[in-house]
Amino acid sequence: MAEPEPSQQSGEEDDVKRRFREALERKQAHARSGASHENGGPKNQHAHGPAANKRQFRRKSG
Repeated sequence: MAEPEPSQQSGEEDDVKRRFREALERKQAHARSGASHENGGPKNQHAHGPAANKRQFRRKSG
């Protein structure tokens, strides 16, 4: 069995690296294409209910 020449091996490695780089660029471009929603604000405006009312605690009877 004859081993491939070193220049041929590096060429194959370059081809594999190029294909992976192209796939990564496509993936990143797809992720960037969506809306960023930077100015949308929080989903829940009032997470803890109205703060104006004072909470009443009642002692448990019995």
